[in-house]
Amino acid sequence: MAGSSQFSLLRARRFAPFFATQALGAFNDNAFRQGMIVLIGFHLGLSIEAASTYAMIAPAVFIVPFFLFSASAGQIAEKFEKTRLIRYVKLFEIGAMLLAVYAFHAHHVWLLFVVLFLMGLHSTVFGPIKYAILPQALGREELVGGNGLVEMGTSIAVLLGMMAGGSLMALGDFGATAASILVVSVAVIGYLTSRAIPPAPATAPDLIFNFNPASETVRVMRYVARNRTIFNAVLGISWFWFFGTVFTAQLPGYTQVFLGGGESVLNLTLALFSIGVGIGSLLCERLSGHKVEIGLVPFGSIGMTVFAIDLYFARPGATALHGLGMGAFLTAPGSWRIVLDLVLIGLFAGLYIVPLFALVQSRTDRSELSRVIAGNNIVNALFMVIAAGMGLGLTALGLTIPQIFLCVAILNALVAIYIYTLVPEFLMRFLSWILVSALYRIKVEGLERIPDEGAAILVCNHVSFMDALIVGGVVRRPVRFVMYYKIFNIPVLRFIFRTAKAIPIAGHKEDPALLERAFEEIDRALADGELVCLFPEGALTRDGQIAPFRGGVEQILARRPVPVIPLALRGLWGSVFSRRDSALGRSRLPRRFRSHIALAVAPPVAPADADAATLEQRVRDLRGAWA
Repeated sequence: MAGSSQFSLLRARRFAPFFATQALGAFNDNAFRQGMIVLIGFHLGLSIEAASTYAMIAPAVFIVPFFLFSASAGQIAEKFEKTRLIRYVKLFEIGAMLLAVYAFHAHHVWLLFVVLFLMGLHSTVFGPIKYAILPQALGREELVGGNGLVEMGTSIAVLLGMMAGGSLMALGDFGATAASILVVSVAVIGYLTSRAIPPAPATAPDLIFNFNPASETVRVMRYVARNRTIFNAVLGISWFWFFGTVFTAQLPGYTQVFLGGGESVLNLTLALFSIGVGIGSLLCERLSGHKVEIGLVPFGSIGMTVFAIDLYFARPGATALHGLGMGAFLTAPGSWRIVLDLVLIGLFAGLYIVPLFALVQSRTDRSELSRVIAGNNIVNALFMVIAAGMGLGLTALGLTIPQIFLCVAILNALVAIYIYTLVPEFLMRFLSWILVSALYRIKVEGLERIPDEGAAILVCNHVSFMDALIVGGVVRRPVRFVMYYKIFNIPVLRFIFRTAKAIPIAGHKEDPALLERAFEEIDRALADGELVCLFPEGALTRDGQIAPFRGGVEQILARRPVPVIPLALRGLWGSVFSRRDSALGRSRLPRRFRSHIALAVAPPVAPADADAATLEQRVRDLRGAWA
């Protein structure tokens, strides 16, 4: 999909029916829940205390299946063909909604809670299938765009479902019938769209099913915790749900007491947040250049913190106005600042969550992905329960809703700092993404020639001090760079290089001990199946031309024969952080910001054929082909 819009996926059979099915499921889930809340709160003649008790019980009932059945759902999604499972899940949804029809008309509260539990079970089973099927249906370069569309579709479907379910149930005597027609119709349409989803083969058909949910939950969590980056990505996703749970739970009270609004203003605040999440999710693909760019995660968390803090300062005290409609609220002083804060909190939340899901999908083995997603759902549910408890606790301590927003914003910053300390790769990718995106516009060709796994050496011409950041930002796998120690020690960049585990090297005359350590570290990296990138010229070009390659790559291959992949950078000469060409006797060239540059990748060269002269010629040919 590189070079095309993510919206082209909506015309592809491998994605569009699945997208519609999951969006309809999210819509129906929330339409039923909101209809249930309105029915219990306003149409059953219950006391305020009784209605409030039911309202507090409802989220717990919905979440319980995630704790009980997520591990088993992960096994099911792994062992069986996913499209058929989706159809079974949608048939289950139709049955649950038919039961809801009776409960709506009979005003049977506890039967409504049974249906709510069943819908929680529906989401528990569908979740691992939903996120594990994407890597099977999409190419690696489409994962960010596909996840962005799914998150956008989900956030909008949730909003529309809540509004539709609540509005129809509020129609009086006809409300239960209208809501019933809606939820059953949407469930049937969801099943029909699922019939068009192409087959998605089982990723672990020989899996031996573990019928003990407790021991399987422990095993699933081990899958999650085995890879440190994946585990912290799961914690990051769960934090998103913590943050969202606190905010959305407080919006009804915030709307009434601090905005002076009624139901229409509450719907507006929910819409603003959901629209923001949708916009942020869609922006991920454009900002990341069709690849999994975890540098967006710190960017998103920073924005969430900044605008959540600003939301506190925008309206820290209760308003004297009450019962405002949407129009009156929007014309009230200070309202547009609140509108902007809510949209931007959602937007940065979208930038935060999409790369995390794509990271989990891209770095988890296909045969384990559904179970990792199941583990993620367990942690998500736990964080949502903690969020609900924290909201109740802070309220009991006497904090106002804006003060709760402020506490969560500060906590968000502290959690972000903690996670980025544990996994510096997030912050390193953020800094490199900011630097490279600000200075260059990059065109890439042949990236698929770099293998997704296994050891290999990358060799590239050396034009600027930013070469390693550019290559590392484009290549989808972590890359170990071998670089001249003086470049390694450049302020600011040194942090990025150290976090990326770059390998500093010096000439034999400068520091023979450092040179030997570098060769030992390169060999260890290749033995561990990593990518190692060399700049065989040994120094930055002084005239924009490729200098003769040195023989270090031959020494490396003598120890550890691995494929060598030539790369060529073009367009960097004369740009920021390249050397000026005054050595040629010409006037100094201005350094260009936002330069158009290119990175080309050639087919791998077998280790037996990869001598310095051959690799130099391959890079020259590759660079010349783009000239």
